[in-house]
Amino acid sequence: MLDLFFAVAFSAAPLTLYVPPVRCLNLFLVAVQGFARQTADRSARVYPRARLGFSRVVAALRRLFYI
Repeated sequence: MLDLFFAVAFSAAPLTLYVPPVRCLNLFLVAVQGFARQTADRSARVYPRARLGFSRVVAALRRLFYI
């Protein structure tokens, strides 16, 4: 069992090289946050329309399949 533990531990160690440093991850999160801020006003207008369209599609499917 100890051999299995060491095999898993040492095989996972190189995977830590693929994890970006925190400073790079922080820049990515800042970019995502800026994108979310820019698209918030558009999504506020689109969401009610999308919800209405989705409910109409579901209603049509219900009528089609008599559910």
